[in-house]
Amino acid sequence: MHPPAIGLGTFRLQGQQVIDSVATALELGYRHIDTAQIYGNEAEVGQAIAASGVPRDDLYLTTKVWTDSLAADRLAPSLEESLRKLRTDRVDLALIHWPSPGDVLPVAEYMTALHRAQQQGLTRAIGVSNFTIAHLQQAIDAVGADAIATLQIEIHPYLQNRKVVAFARQHGIHLTAYMSLAYGKVLGDPVIVAIAQRLGATPAQVALAWGLQQGYAVIPSSTRRDNLASNLHAATLRLSDDDMAAIAGLERGARLANPDFAPHWD
Repeated sequence: MHPPAIGLGTFRLQGQQVIDSVATALELGYRHIDTAQIYGNEAEVGQAIAASGVPRDDLYLTTKVWTDSLAADRLAPSLEESLRKLRTDRVDLALIHWPSPGDVLPVAEYMTALHRAQQQGLTRAIGVSNFTIAHLQQAIDAVGADAIATLQIEIHPYLQNRKVVAFARQHGIHLTAYMSLAYGKVLGDPVIVAIAQRLGATPAQVALAWGLQQGYAVIPSSTRRDNLASNLHAATLRLSDDDMAAIAGLERGARLANPDFAPHWD
């Protein structure tokens, strides 16, 4: 049960800002919302969902377990706390947000704990985020590729993460692309701007469509109604093979999410 193709990301959105973003997105028709324990906004996301009147079963809600809760005895209690904040009895997807820093804890420990939390009904599906090929292989060894609903990683025209993508695909694992617009950096790219102009689309729609046409789910965030509405319509945009190839040529290894505890990337 992998996530719907377009979702709303909530990274860096706080307080009233995230409440308004989620409320507007739900009003516009978004049904996939992505948050995380470390974002510090689960309670506000839960508040906006409750106020929206959208039935819980119509939503696909993702959260991510932070690195301080990966131990076998901490993982499920941390998810229960997330559920309280989100005002729901389960999430649709729970991800390991980052591998254990320095691999202090083995992948098998937290993947097994996450799988147990799924069996307890705390989440419908489980997955991973920011995993390298080595981490992904260990996760597959621990719970099986079929149990991993998605791998969420940074993917945009300037960082295409081809090695990890190829490995995930080889094992039938779905991908969710975050930072699809590279914090707006790709929106002024001449290649993307030219395609957008030719198609009567926005550069953001082109960058999102490039991800969608490769089968990725995308979770752009925005606080502006017109951008939220416009992003949602990226699904209707069709890029030609030449367009796709031109954007593929923009790869430059420009990784943005690279904290000091990040793993050794492929």
